[in-house]
Amino acid sequence: MRLVLGRSVKAALPAAARICLWMIEVTAGVSFVIFLLKYFGVLEWLSVYLEPLFKHLGLPGAASLAWVSGYFVNCYSAIAAGVTMGLNVRQMTILAVMALCAHNMPIEVAVQKKTGTSAVMMIAVRTVSSIVMGLVLNLVLPDWGGAAQAEAATAVSSEPFWTQFLSWLAGMLRLALKMTCIIFTLNILQQIIADSGAVEPMSKALSPVMKVFGLPANCAFFWVVANIIGLAYGGAAMMKEAESGRLSQRDINLVNLHVGVSHSNLEDLSLFSLAGGVWWVILFSRWLLSAVIVWIVRAVYALRDRR
Repeated sequence: MRLVLGRSVKAALPAAARICLWMIEVTAGVSFVIFLLKYFGVLEWLSVYLEPLFKHLGLPGAASLAWVSGYFVNCYSAIAAGVTMGLNVRQMTILAVMALCAHNMPIEVAVQKKTGTSAVMMIAVRTVSSIVMGLVLNLVLPDWGGAAQAEAATAVSSEPFWTQFLSWLAGMLRLALKMTCIIFTLNILQQIIADSGAVEPMSKALSPVMKVFGLPANCAFFWVVANIIGLAYGGAAMMKEAESGRLSQRDINLVNLHVGVSHSNLEDLSLFSLAGGVWWVILFSRWLLSAVIVWIVRAVYALRDRR
């Protein structure tokens, strides 16, 4: 048992180190850019023009930079921007849900297109879902002092540059250390699950859950991969599953709609929670929306079949 566990840990370390190094590079780079934009007053200027739009999402205007960076890059950049801006719990939760609905779009949509699902449909569904979730959460979440925190996020400090820089650097180092611990732990856990052969039994056990989400039972493995590893990291495994013939194109479309809105529910969810978001709101709000989308599309398919 110890020998098998040791092999799993040894196998996971190279990938974990590579992902961790890349993550820290992206996070530090984006965070430093945001720090400079804040120091030179760009965020304060930008927030004036974007505040009317983003106030409906419960976010300061400058948070648009975090959402846009996450949309085109990944969740790490969105987290870095949000942390640097000093978003509070409510704001970070909303940003997390919006970013997790629509992030790393160029790569992830390409993966989904490779499985046969329309790229245009996925871009539209994920983008609209992100905005809708921001609007809804801003209406239903309690007020946790968002206004005061939003002003502090973009206000220009009177402290000297190097004082602010050292403060940013210390915070970045603390965040990098915490991210390193989480990334290594999760990668080792994923390797142990794969080596133990537990994925298939997990898929069978999740068949009842698939029914609730409106998904076919034979897509459980596909769903597990997307939720644990994500679309980008698990893309190869999901494409292989799609090519296996066990899923019809309609089934693949339904799964892609679900996991497009709700995936990366291990690593990215943990990181957003670490940054201050409320994990159960981030998780269950997207599960609920993804289930609604799938059931609506199933109804559309049913109407088409009757014609």
